[in-house]
Amino acid sequence: MKELTIAAKIENVPEVTAFVDEQLETLDCPMKAQMQIDIAIDELFGNIAHYAYHPGAGDATVRVEVSEDPLAVIITFIDNGIPYNPLEKADPDVTLSVEDRQIGGLGIFMVKKSMDDITYEYKDGQNILKIKKNML
Repeated sequence: MKELTIAAKIENVPEVTAFVDEQLETLDCPMKAQMQIDIAIDELFGNIAHYAYHPGAGDATVRVEVSEDPLAVIITFIDNGIPYNPLEKADPDVTLSVEDRQIGGLGIFMVKKSMDDITYEYKDGQNILKIKKNML
C-alpha cells in the first residue's frame, strides 16, 4: 500500500495522478484502465479540492492498494471536509440533449460507469471514497 497526503487544491491534481500512475506502472496496467483511472482521479480529487473544505482549506489522502484475485487496484480518497456522499446523487439523464440536462453529476456518473466498484462511507469525521478497477 502506498499513500500520499497533499493539500486539497486543484493544482495538485497532476501530482496525485502521477503518484497513482507510478503505482499502476508496477502492475503493467492496461492503458485503457489507466486512462479511466486518471479521469476518475481528476473528477474525485477535483471535487474534494473544490467542495470538501469550502471556503477553507485542508488536506486529502490518496491511498493505492492492490488486490490479487482478480488483480485489481483500489484507490481510496480520504478527506476531513464536509460530509458528502456523491453516490447519493441521481444519475443524469444522458438521453436528454445538452441544453435540457441539469448542470452537474456527469463526472461522478462517468466514474461509476468506468470503475468496477465504488463505495463511500463517512467514518470518524472523514469522507472515505474507494474506487476499484480490475486489471484483467
